[in-house]
Amino acid sequence: MSEVEITREVHEKLAMSLFNATWALLDKEDRTVEDDIEMIHSAHASRYHWGQIGEPLHFERGEWQISRVNSVLGRREPALYHAKLCLEICQENNIRDFDIAFAYEAMARAYAVEGDRDNFEKYRDLAEKAGEEIDENGNRDYFLRELKTIEL
Repeated sequence: MSEVEITREVHEKLAMSLFNATWALLDKEDRTVEDDIEMIHSAHASRYHWGQIGEPLHFERGEWQISRVNSVLGRREPALYHAKLCLEICQENNIRDFDIAFAYEAMARAYAVEGDRDNFEKYRDLAEKAGEEIDENGNRDYFLRELKTIEL
């Protein structure tokens, strides 16, 4: 069997399309079990395609989205696993601003699913501090609103 070569442009288009499809499912109010399964797969597929052609910023955003999907679905172990990957990528590549704030947010959200109050509060506080330092006002306001949606 011969291998099919996927061009950089195709990887990028698939990565973006799948990322956006995952967001649409996250925002869907009446998701079905089938939607939840599709959301898990689309988040992973997006990250896979970014992994083929992207940069650390793409990788950490993909890990963040996978963590968010799993947090929303109450899947604590994969939520925390991918949140940690997201944070590690930010730290190893000196990724700051909006992205480091959301990496801390992912950790807080994953610990909230786990019911770990101490770690939830630790990362929520780190997220809030990082969020207050986001340069662009609209991004800062959006982030701080999102942070308030986390419930323990």
